[in-house]
Amino acid sequence: MRSSILVVLYLIVMIACSQPNADKGSEAYYLQKADSILALMTLEEKIGQLNLPVGGDITTGEAGSSDVLNAIREGKVGGIFNLKSAEKIKEAQRVAFEESRLKIPLLIGMDVIHGYETLFPIPLGLSSTWDMELIEKSARIAAQEASADGINWTFSPMVDVSRDPRWGRVSEGNGEDPFLGAEIAKAMIRGYQGDDLSLQNTIMACVKHFALYGAPEAGRDYNTVDMSRQRMFNEYLLPYKVAVESGVGSVMTAFNDVDGIPATGNKWLMTDLLRENWGFNGFVVTDYTAINEMSPHGLGDLQKVSALALNAGVDMDMVGEGFLTTLEKSLKEGMVSQNQIDQAVRRILIAKFKLGLFENPFRYSDLERSKNEIFTQSNRQIAREIASQSFVLLKNDGNILPLSQKGTIALIGPMADNRENMAGTWSVAGKFTESVSLRDGLEKAVDNQMNILYARGANVVEDPEFEERVSIFGKPTYRDERPEEVMIQEAVAAARKSNVIIAAMGEAAEMSGEASSRSDIELPANQRRLLQALKATGKPIILVLFTGRPMALKWEAENIPSILNVWFAGSEAGDAIADVLFGKVNPSGKLTATFPQNVGQIPIFYNHKNTGRPLPEGQWFQKFRSNYLDVSNDPLYPFGFGLSYTEFQYGDIQLNKKELRGDEVLKISVEVRNTGKYDGAEVVQLYVRDREASVTRPVKELKGFKKVFLKTGESQTVNFELKQDDLKFYNYDLDFVFEPGEFDIMLGSNSRDLNISRVNWN
Repeated sequence: MRSSILVVLYLIVMIACSQPNADKGSEAYYLQKADSILALMTLEEKIGQLNLPVGGDITTGEAGSSDVLNAIREGKVGGIFNLKSAEKIKEAQRVAFEESRLKIPLLIGMDVIHGYETLFPIPLGLSSTWDMELIEKSARIAAQEASADGINWTFSPMVDVSRDPRWGRVSEGNGEDPFLGAEIAKAMIRGYQGDDLSLQNTIMACVKHFALYGAPEAGRDYNTVDMSRQRMFNEYLLPYKVAVESGVGSVMTAFNDVDGIPATGNKWLMTDLLRENWGFNGFVVTDYTAINEMSPHGLGDLQKVSALALNAGVDMDMVGEGFLTTLEKSLKEGMVSQNQIDQAVRRILIAKFKLGLFENPFRYSDLERSKNEIFTQSNRQIAREIASQSFVLLKNDGNILPLSQKGTIALIGPMADNRENMAGTWSVAGKFTESVSLRDGLEKAVDNQMNILYARGANVVEDPEFEERVSIFGKPTYRDERPEEVMIQEAVAAARKSNVIIAAMGEAAEMSGEASSRSDIELPANQRRLLQALKATGKPIILVLFTGRPMALKWEAENIPSILNVWFAGSEAGDAIADVLFGKVNPSGKLTATFPQNVGQIPIFYNHKNTGRPLPEGQWFQKFRSNYLDVSNDPLYPFGFGLSYTEFQYGDIQLNKKELRGDEVLKISVEVRNTGKYDGAEVVQLYVRDREASVTRPVKELKGFKKVFLKTGESQTVNFELKQDDLKFYNYDLDFVFEPGEFDIMLGSNSRDLNISRVNWN
C-alpha cells in the first residue's frame, strides 16, 4: 500500500514538473515549475527545504548536524554541504529521490574557494595576476572537477573589500580595491556558472559575505563593522552589486552587523538593497550558524532571531536549524507569514530546477567523471602556469634573480620542505600530500646540475602553543624540537658552502584564513633571527615569502637583496616557484593590497581621501600636518606594485581631447616599451582623481587596467576609454551622480609611480 502511494506521489510530482506553459528557460518558466511543487508540500516539508546541514566528512565550522540521512528521508533537508565524493553524494540524492515523500533533490554545496582537488593560488594570490582570463579559467577547472565529484554549488567568490591585513580572511578575497574586485567577481562567476547552469560541468556560485565583512574593527574576525552609508556605497558594495548583475545564483550573509543590525537579520540589506534596488532573484543562504549567532549579538532567542532572518529576506539556514525548529511555532504566533515561508522555498526550488536536478538528481554524481576528470595532469599544468603568474617580485637588488643553474644553493627555512602547507587556507578538498614543495620543485628543476643543501633553520614560530593552533586541517608544520641555536648553526653551515641562499619563510597556511587574525604581521621573530644569521654570512639571499596577507617587512626590505612573494600557490607551488627563480617565467604579479611599513599604519590603502592638512608631496614629516612622528605615511609596497626581470618604459599620456561635454568619450593611450633583457608582461593601470566635488573624494581610484606581453625591445600602445558613467559616485544623499569639473588622468605601473594629465568635463 505504502509503495503504491509513493508511486502516485512521484507521478504527481513529475506531471507537475512537466506542466508549465512559459517559454523554457525563462524566469516565468522556473517560477511555474517551482509553484507546481510548492502546491504539493506540507508546512513541514517547506520548512525542511530551508535547512542546510553539514553532510559528512569535511568540517569547516564549530557545529554539525546528526543523522542527516534520516532528516532527508523525512523531508527536513533542502541541501547539504561539505560531503565529498560522487559515491557518497549519489547515496544522499538517492535517499532524497527514493525515500522522501516528494522526491525533491538536494543542493550539494562545498567551499570550493581556489580549486577543488587541483588547487590554484589563494584568492589574494589569484587577484595578483590581474588576468581575468586566467582567473576565469581557474574557476572553470574548479567547477569541472567539483561537478564531476557530485558538487553543484560553491560558496565562492568572496568579494569582501579589505584594507586591514590583520584580518585573516584577507587571504580569501581580492584585496583593497572595489573596481578590481568587481572585475574578478565577474570572471569567477563566469567560470563557475558558464552560460547554462543545467550543464553537467557547471556549478552555482554564491557571492559572499553580504555585506562589509572585510572591514571588522581591529582586524578581528566576526567583529563589529561600522561605517557611513556613503562609504559603503562608494568603497565596499560595488563587487557584490556587480556579482548580482553577472547573474550569481546565490548570496551568503555576513557575520557582522550593518548599521547596528546583524547582516543576517538586516531587512534593509537583504530585501531593500539586494532584491528591490539591485534586482537579485536568486536565494540567500546564511553563513555557518549565522542565525544562531544573532543571539549573542543581543537580538533575542533562537525563535526570535530565526523570524528576524526570514523576515529580512534570508531563505536558507546553514547548520543552525533555527528555521527547522522554530518557524512552525512562529507561524502560529504570527511572527512570520505563510507567504514568507513559501517565497523562500520557491527561490530554493527554482535554483534546483535551474541546476537540472529535477530532471536528473544524479547528473552530478557520475562515477566515471569522478575517476577521469579530477586532479588531472592537464589541470595541474594549468595550475602551475597560473601560480607562476601570481608571484610578486618585491625586490631584486643586483639582479640576483633569475638564477643560473650552476653552483650550490642553500635552501633554508620552515616553508622549504612542507607539501601540505603549499595549498594555503580554504582548500578543503585538496590532496595536500601530493602538492609540490619548494624543495621538490627545485630538485626537479636543477636535475642534478646543481647542489642543493637543505636545512630547516627555524620553526614557523617560536611558541609551540601558537604553532599548534595553526598546525591544523591536515596541514602540519612538523615542529622541530631541537634548540634554536642548533638549527641556526646547521643552516649557517649550509649557507657557507653555497653560492646563494634561498630562504623559504613567512606564514604557515593556516596563519591566515577564517578565525586567523593576527595583531603582529611581521615575520615571526625566530625566523628573523635566522635571517639575520644568514645575512651575516655575506652570501646573497633570496627571500621566498609565503603569506596569506600583506606583511610588515621593513627590516627585510632594508636588509635582504631579493624578495619574491609567492603567497600560497596551490598544488603545483614548488614547480611554479622554481620556474620563476630560474627565469623560465618572468614574474608579472602586482599587489592588490598595500603592504604597510608597520602595523601602526593600518588601515592603509591607496585610494584614501585627502585631509585639510595633507602632507606636502616628497616630505615625510611636517608639524601640524597629517603624519606620524616615527614613520612616513608611505606604504612599504604600494597597491599595484610588482617588479619584473625586465624594465618597462612609459611614454607620455595621450588624450583625444582635454575639454569634454556630456556623453563624449575620453580616449586615453600610452606607449609602453620593454627596454630590458627579458620578455615579460606588464599590468598598465589607469587611475582617476576627481579634483572637486560636493563630497570628499579619494586621491585616486582605479578605473582600468590591461596586462600586455612585450618581447625585449618591443613596444605597444595601450588604449583606454572613459565615459561619464565611469566617473559617477554616490553623493551625500546617496544619489549616483556625475559632477562636472577637473579630473586627473593617471597611468603607470602601480598606484604610486604614475604619469598625470588633466581634463575638464562638463
